Amino acid sequence: MGDKTLVAFATKGGATKEASEIITDVLKEKYKFTVDLVNLKKNSPNLEEYDNIVIGGGVRVGKVYDEALKFLKQDFGDRKIAFFVCSGDAGDPNKYEEACMKYITNVLANYPNVKTVATEAFGGRMKMLWKTVLDNFDQAKIRAWAEKLGSKLT
Repeated sequence: MGDKTLVAFATKGGATKEASEIITDVLKEKYKFTVDLVNLKKNSPNLEEYDNIVIGGGVRVGKVYDEALKFLKQDFGDRKIAFFVCSGDAGDPNKYEEACMKYITNVLANYPNVKTVATEAFGGRMKMLWKTVLDNFDQAKIRAWAEKLGSKLT
C-alpha cells in the first residue's frame, strides 16, 4: 500500500480534469495510494518520485491535446502507466470503438516506449458560445475503470 501515483492531465473544457479527480479519489479512497494530481498545462512533474503514472488527455477537433502528447514522450522506465482520453465521440456508443482506435491505439502507436497496464476512452462535453451542446460524460464509468485500475497498479 502507499504506492506513489501521479495523475497528470491536459484539459480545456474541464471534462478531463474532472475525470482525473474521480480517478485520484478512487485510488486514494479504495487503495490508499498517495496521489498527486497535476495539470500538464501548468506544471511539469518530476517522474522520479512516482511508481505509477496515469495520463489523461482531452480531445478537440479530432486531436489529443498537445500537452498530453508531449508528456508521453518521456522515459517512464518500468513504471506502471495508464492512459485515458475524454472525447465526445467516446461517449457515443456508435462511435466508441472508432474513438478508442483513433485516440488511444493510434496515438500510443507513436510512443512505442509507453507500455500501458490500462487504457480507456470516456465521453466528454462540448461547449459552443459558453453553452453545453454535448454532455456524455459518465462519472460511473470513470469510477468503475479507476477501481479496476487500482488493482493493476498495486
